[in-house]
Amino acid sequence: MDFFLKTSGTWINVVTVLLGTFLGVILGGRIPDRMNRTLMQVLAVTTLYIAIDMGGSLAGLSIGKLPGIIAALICLALGAVIGEVLQLEEHLGGLGETLKEKFKGKGRFTEGFVTASLLFCIGPMTIIGSIQNGLQLDPKTLILKATLDGIAAVALTGVYGMGVGFSAVVVLVVQGIFSLAAGGLASALPNPATDPGVLLITGTGGLMITGISFNLLFGSFDSANRVRVGSFLPALVLAPLLVWLMNLLK
Repeated sequence: MDFFLKTSGTWINVVTVLLGTFLGVILGGRIPDRMNRTLMQVLAVTTLYIAIDMGGSLAGLSIGKLPGIIAALICLALGAVIGEVLQLEEHLGGLGETLKEKFKGKGRFTEGFVTASLLFCIGPMTIIGSIQNGLQLDPKTLILKATLDGIAAVALTGVYGMGVGFSAVVVLVVQGIFSLAAGGLASALPNPATDPGVLLITGTGGLMITGISFNLLFGSFDSANRVRVGSFLPALVLAPLLVWLMNLLK
Protein backbone atom coordinates (compact mmCIF):
# COMPACT_ATOMS: atom_id res chain seq x y z
CA MET A 1 0.00 0.00 0.00
CA ASP A 2 2.86 2.37 0.88
CA PHE A 3 4.36 1.73 -2.57
CA PHE A 4 1.17 2.83 -4.33
CA LEU A 5 0.72 5.87 -2.09
CA LYS A 6 4.24 7.05 -2.91
CA THR A 7 3.71 6.53 -6.64
CA SER A 8 0.01 7.40 -6.94
CA GLY A 9 0.65 10.52 -9.05
CA THR A 10 2.83 8.53 -11.44
CA TRP A 11 0.11 5.93 -12.01
CA ILE A 12 -2.40 8.71 -12.69
CA ASN A 13 0.07 10.22 -15.16
CA VAL A 14 0.48 6.88 -16.94
CA VAL A 15 -3.30 6.53 -17.25
CA THR A 16 -3.76 10.05 -18.69
CA VAL A 17 -1.05 9.47 -21.30
CA LEU A 18 -2.70 6.21 -22.33
CA LEU A 19 -6.17 7.81 -22.41
CA GLY A 20 -4.84 10.76 -24.42
CA THR A 21 -3.23 8.35 -26.88
CA PHE A 22 -6.48 6.34 -27.14
CA LEU A 23 -8.47 9.50 -27.89
CA GLY A 24 -5.83 10.64 -30.36
CA VAL A 25 -6.00 7.32 -32.22
CA ILE A 26 -9.82 7.47 -32.37
CA LEU A 27 -9.94 11.10 -33.45
CA GLY A 28 -6.82 11.05 -35.60
CA GLY A 29 -8.50 9.68 -38.70
CA ARG A 30 -11.41 12.10 -38.38
CA ILE A 31 -9.39 15.29 -37.98
CA PRO A 32 -8.26 16.96 -41.22
CA ASP A 33 -4.49 17.17 -41.75
CA ARG A 34 -4.64 20.97 -41.66
CA MET A 35 -6.30 20.90 -38.25
CA ASN A 36 -3.75 18.34 -37.00
CA ARG A 37 -0.93 20.63 -38.07
CA THR A 38 -2.59 23.58 -36.35
CA LEU A 39 -3.06 21.59 -33.13
CA MET A 40 0.60 20.58 -33.28
CA GLN A 41 1.56 24.24 -33.61
CA VAL A 42 -0.58 25.02 -30.55
CA LEU A 43 1.26 22.31 -28.62
CA ALA A 44 4.61 23.58 -29.92
CA VAL A 45 4.10 27.19 -28.83
CA THR A 46 2.72 26.03 -25.45
CA THR A 47 5.79 23.82 -25.05
CA LEU A 48 7.97 26.80 -25.94
CA TYR A 49 6.27 28.86 -23.21
CA ILE A 50 6.90 26.08 -20.67
CA ALA A 51 10.53 25.93 -21.82
CA ILE A 52 10.98 29.69 -21.39
CA ASP A 53 9.35 29.55 -17.96
CA MET A 54 11.69 26.75 -16.92
CA GLY A 55 14.67 28.60 -18.38
CA GLY A 56 13.78 31.51 -16.10
CA SER A 57 15.17 29.39 -13.25
CA LEU A 58 18.63 30.39 -14.50
CA ALA A 59 17.95 34.10 -13.98
CA GLY A 60 19.82 35.31 -10.92
CA LEU A 61 21.22 31.82 -10.30
CA SER A 62 24.92 31.52 -9.53
CA ILE A 63 26.78 28.24 -9.32
CA GLY A 64 29.92 29.27 -7.50
CA LYS A 65 31.29 32.07 -9.66
CA LEU A 66 29.44 30.88 -12.74
CA PRO A 67 26.23 32.63 -13.86
CA GLY A 68 23.38 30.16 -14.20
CA ILE A 69 23.19 30.40 -17.99
CA ILE A 70 26.93 29.68 -18.34
CA ALA A 71 26.60 26.69 -16.01
CA ALA A 72 23.69 25.41 -18.12
CA LEU A 73 25.71 25.94 -21.31
CA ILE A 74 28.60 23.92 -19.87
CA CYS A 75 26.23 21.11 -18.86
CA LEU A 76 24.56 21.06 -22.28
CA ALA A 77 27.84 21.15 -24.20
CA LEU A 78 29.48 18.38 -22.16
CA GLY A 79 26.22 16.45 -22.06
CA ALA A 80 25.85 16.66 -25.84
CA VAL A 81 29.40 15.33 -26.34
CA ILE A 82 28.73 12.42 -23.97
CA GLY A 83 25.34 11.79 -25.56
CA GLU A 84 26.84 11.66 -29.04
CA VAL A 85 29.65 9.34 -27.93
CA LEU A 86 27.06 7.05 -26.32
CA GLN A 87 24.73 7.51 -29.31
CA LEU A 88 21.76 8.12 -27.01
CA GLU A 89 19.58 9.54 -29.78
CA GLU A 90 20.18 6.43 -31.86
CA HIS A 91 19.49 4.11 -28.92
CA LEU A 92 16.21 5.92 -28.18
CA GLY A 93 15.30 5.64 -31.84
CA GLY A 94 16.29 1.98 -31.84
CA LEU A 95 14.04 1.31 -28.85
CA GLY A 96 11.22 3.04 -30.68
CA GLU A 97 11.84 0.94 -33.80
CA THR A 98 11.87 -2.25 -31.71
CA LEU A 99 8.52 -1.34 -30.18
CA LYS A 100 7.21 -0.37 -33.61
CA GLU A 101 8.07 -3.79 -35.05
CA LYS A 102 6.85 -5.71 -31.99
CA PHE A 103 3.48 -3.97 -31.90
CA LYS A 104 3.19 -3.45 -35.67
CA GLY A 105 3.20 0.33 -35.37
CA LYS A 106 2.94 2.47 -38.48
CA GLY A 107 4.09 5.83 -39.77
CA ARG A 108 6.02 8.08 -37.37
CA PHE A 109 5.83 5.64 -34.44
CA THR A 110 9.45 6.06 -33.32
CA GLU A 111 9.41 9.83 -33.61
CA GLY A 112 6.25 9.96 -31.51
CA PHE A 113 7.70 7.67 -28.84
CA VAL A 114 10.94 9.66 -28.51
CA THR A 115 9.28 13.09 -28.63
CA ALA A 116 6.62 12.19 -26.06
CA SER A 117 9.10 10.46 -23.73
CA LEU A 118 11.35 13.52 -23.64
CA LEU A 119 8.48 15.99 -23.37
CA PHE A 120 6.75 14.14 -20.53
CA CYS A 121 9.88 13.39 -18.48
CA ILE A 122 11.95 16.60 -18.66
CA GLY A 123 10.87 19.37 -16.36
CA PRO A 124 10.52 20.56 -12.78
CA MET A 125 7.13 18.93 -12.33
CA THR A 126 8.70 15.52 -12.90
CA ILE A 127 11.35 16.04 -10.21
CA ILE A 128 9.52 18.16 -7.63
CA GLY A 129 6.17 16.43 -8.13
CA SER A 130 7.73 12.98 -7.71
CA ILE A 131 9.59 14.06 -4.57
CA GLN A 132 6.40 15.53 -3.10
CA ASN A 133 4.49 12.35 -3.90
CA GLY A 134 7.15 10.05 -2.49
CA LEU A 135 8.02 12.06 0.60
CA GLN A 136 4.74 13.73 1.58
CA LEU A 137 2.32 11.35 -0.19
CA ASP A 138 1.01 14.46 -1.99
CA PRO A 139 0.28 13.81 -5.69
CA LYS A 140 -1.23 17.23 -6.56
CA THR A 141 1.71 18.43 -8.68
CA LEU A 142 1.86 15.17 -10.61
CA ILE A 143 -1.92 15.23 -11.14
CA LEU A 144 -1.57 18.68 -12.74
CA LYS A 145 1.29 17.37 -14.87
CA ALA A 146 -0.81 14.32 -15.77
CA THR A 147 -3.59 16.58 -17.04
CA LEU A 148 -1.19 18.53 -19.25
CA ASP A 149 0.45 15.33 -20.52
CA GLY A 150 -2.93 13.80 -21.35
CA ILE A 151 -3.94 16.81 -23.45
CA ALA A 152 -0.53 16.82 -25.16
CA ALA A 153 -0.84 13.08 -25.86
CA VAL A 154 -4.07 13.66 -27.83
CA ALA A 155 -2.39 16.24 -30.07
CA LEU A 156 0.85 14.25 -30.46
CA THR A 157 -0.99 11.03 -31.30
CA GLY A 158 -2.96 12.81 -34.01
CA VAL A 159 0.33 13.48 -35.78
CA TYR A 160 2.70 10.68 -34.72
CA GLY A 161 0.36 7.78 -33.99
CA MET A 162 0.27 5.22 -31.18
CA GLY A 163 4.02 5.42 -30.49
CA VAL A 164 3.13 8.27 -28.13
CA GLY A 165 1.34 5.82 -25.82
CA PHE A 166 4.49 3.78 -25.21
CA SER A 167 6.07 6.83 -23.57
CA ALA A 168 3.86 5.91 -20.58
CA VAL A 169 6.43 3.20 -19.78
CA VAL A 170 9.19 5.82 -19.61
CA VAL A 171 7.00 8.05 -17.42
CA LEU A 172 6.37 5.11 -15.08
CA VAL A 173 10.07 4.26 -14.75
CA VAL A 174 11.43 7.81 -14.41
CA GLN A 175 8.81 9.23 -12.04
CA GLY A 176 8.57 5.96 -10.13
CA ILE A 177 12.31 6.01 -9.41
CA PHE A 178 12.20 9.64 -8.24
CA SER A 179 9.18 8.99 -6.02
CA LEU A 180 10.60 5.87 -4.39
CA ALA A 181 14.00 7.53 -3.90
CA ALA A 182 12.40 10.62 -2.35
CA GLY A 183 13.45 9.66 1.19
CA GLY A 184 17.11 9.64 0.21
CA LEU A 185 16.77 12.78 -1.90
CA ALA A 186 15.11 14.62 0.99
CA SER A 187 18.26 14.55 3.10
CA ALA A 188 20.26 16.06 0.22
CA LEU A 189 17.53 18.48 -0.90
CA PRO A 190 15.82 20.04 2.13
CA ASN A 191 13.88 22.38 -0.16
CA PRO A 192 13.78 21.09 -3.76
CA ALA A 193 12.01 24.24 -5.01
CA THR A 194 15.00 26.47 -4.12
CA ASP A 195 17.92 24.05 -4.29
CA PRO A 196 20.60 25.31 -6.76
CA GLY A 197 21.00 21.83 -8.23
CA VAL A 198 17.29 21.50 -8.95
CA LEU A 199 17.17 25.05 -10.34
CA LEU A 200 20.06 24.28 -12.67
CA ILE A 201 18.41 21.02 -13.76
CA THR A 202 15.16 22.94 -14.34
CA GLY A 203 16.83 25.68 -16.39
CA THR A 204 18.89 23.20 -18.39
CA GLY A 205 15.78 21.13 -18.98
CA GLY A 206 14.02 24.26 -20.19
CA LEU A 207 16.68 24.80 -22.84
CA MET A 208 16.30 21.18 -23.89
CA ILE A 209 12.51 21.52 -24.15
CA THR A 210 13.07 24.54 -26.41
CA GLY A 211 14.64 22.07 -28.83
CA ILE A 212 11.57 19.84 -28.56
CA SER A 213 9.29 22.78 -29.38
CA PHE A 214 11.36 23.53 -32.51
CA ASN A 215 11.09 19.88 -33.56
CA LEU A 216 7.32 20.02 -33.06
CA LEU A 217 7.04 23.20 -35.12
CA PHE A 218 9.34 22.08 -37.91
CA GLY A 219 8.75 18.34 -37.79
CA SER A 220 8.68 18.17 -41.57
CA PHE A 221 12.42 18.87 -41.69
CA ASP A 222 14.66 15.89 -42.33
CA SER A 223 16.54 14.29 -39.44
CA ALA A 224 19.73 16.24 -40.18
CA ASN A 225 17.96 19.47 -39.23
CA ARG A 226 16.24 18.20 -36.07
CA VAL A 227 17.51 19.22 -32.65
CA ARG A 228 19.00 16.03 -31.19
CA VAL A 229 17.48 16.50 -27.75
CA GLY A 230 18.04 12.85 -26.82
CA SER A 231 21.79 13.43 -26.97
CA PHE A 232 21.46 16.29 -24.45
CA LEU A 233 20.11 14.01 -21.70
CA PRO A 234 23.45 13.59 -19.83
CA ALA A 235 23.28 17.35 -19.12
CA LEU A 236 20.58 16.64 -16.52
CA VAL A 237 23.01 14.38 -14.64
CA LEU A 238 25.93 16.78 -15.04
CA ALA A 239 23.98 19.72 -13.56
CA PRO A 240 24.01 18.53 -9.90
CA LEU A 241 27.58 17.29 -10.35
CA LEU A 242 28.65 20.77 -11.48
CA VAL A 243 26.96 22.31 -8.43
CA TRP A 244 28.80 19.84 -6.17
CA LEU A 245 32.14 20.58 -7.88
CA MET A 246 31.73 24.36 -7.65
CA ASN A 247 30.85 24.05 -3.95
CA LEU A 248 34.11 22.14 -3.42
CA LEU A 249 36.07 24.91 -5.13
CA LYS A 250 34.66 27.69 -2.95
